Amino acid sequence: MLLSLALIFICGFALGRIMQKLKLPSLLGMIIVGIILGPYVLNLISPTILDVSIDLRQIALIIILTRAGLALNIKDLKKVGRPAILMCFIPATFELAAVTILAPMLFGISYLEAAIMGAVLAAVSPAVVIPRMLKLIKEGYGKEKSIPQLIMPGAAFDDIYVIVLFTSFLGIYSGQGFTLSNLAQVPIAIGTGIGLGVLAGLVLIWIFKKIHIQDTIKIVLLLSVSFLMISLEGTIKAYVPISGLLAVMAIGAIILRKREDIAKKLSNKYDKIWVIAEILLFVLVGAAININYVATTGIAAVSLIFLALSFRTIGVFVCMLKTKLNTKEKLFCAIAYIPKATVQAAIGSIPLALGIPAGNTILTVAVLAIMITAPIGAIGIDITYKKLLQKNTNVLKEKETLTKID
Repeated sequence: MLLSLALIFICGFALGRIMQKLKLPSLLGMIIVGIILGPYVLNLISPTILDVSIDLRQIALIIILTRAGLALNIKDLKKVGRPAILMCFIPATFELAAVTILAPMLFGISYLEAAIMGAVLAAVSPAVVIPRMLKLIKEGYGKEKSIPQLIMPGAAFDDIYVIVLFTSFLGIYSGQGFTLSNLAQVPIAIGTGIGLGVLAGLVLIWIFKKIHIQDTIKIVLLLSVSFLMISLEGTIKAYVPISGLLAVMAIGAIILRKREDIAKKLSNKYDKIWVIAEILLFVLVGAAININYVATTGIAAVSLIFLALSFRTIGVFVCMLKTKLNTKEKLFCAIAYIPKATVQAAIGSIPLALGIPAGNTILTVAVLAIMITAPIGAIGIDITYKKLLQKNTNVLKEKETLTKID
């Protein structure tokens, strides 16, 4: 196990840096390391690590969403308003509908199997998107119109939306049927998740106020409460739907709202933790990819991915109707909604495990979606944000303040 961890971090860091030198996103190198070290190529990652791979990836996702919450100013979110809500489900719906219509033509599968595939593909990756939006906030790009704040919530919310639909479609396939109560779980999960997160955040603020605690201990407490939120979701979801990931984000947001000084310090600490978590996340995502399936679907799978992305882009532009964003800013929002990784790696293999005939095809398309869209989306964000977004002139003053706090 220790050898596996050493290989993951050393190789992941090394190839990630090489990719950066080549002007490519480091995550691409990390995914490649995961594929090479994983069970389908060299098989150098310990089964012990692979057994807890989902849990480790979830910890990394918690770190991402906590960072997002600590940078998510509620005033900016209110300023964005309607488009932020629409971005949580409209682009995903457009993409899911496109896959449901097109996949039967390309692969000869049923419409229900195509809907399951669409639900797997339709989620954007918070692991790719949110760190880049946080970078934009710090550098001041798109700040005036709160563009990063518009994109970040949707990158987390639409995961919940498509996972509920994915579960519902599987229920239909297994004969359990689909009810409106299944769909009603989405707003309920969002509301309970945010409410629980706000309550937990207020309790943490009270503790930080009453007891003098070092920043390192604050991080440990915040992480522990975040883990508790995720665990609680699994415990009570049979009775009350709740989004633990949104609760995690809400904790950070309420800390920023009530104690901005503490939020800035914690955010800087989380930036450092993310350096480690990022390597672990994307190497393990790569390790979950079975390249033996990739060559089986070929051009049809790639065509479907790009066609579905075009529909997703239309959905993003629909969300931007009657907003103050110009064409360049709308285009940036569409680019930021391209990357896929975390959800596809987490649920892409479930249909195959359940014996669905199109399971291999669904998994293959999910794998290709990660390999194609994660680097394209990451590169697209990295090379276009300075050209498509306006920079806030006060960013230098904000950077100076952050430096003093750090």
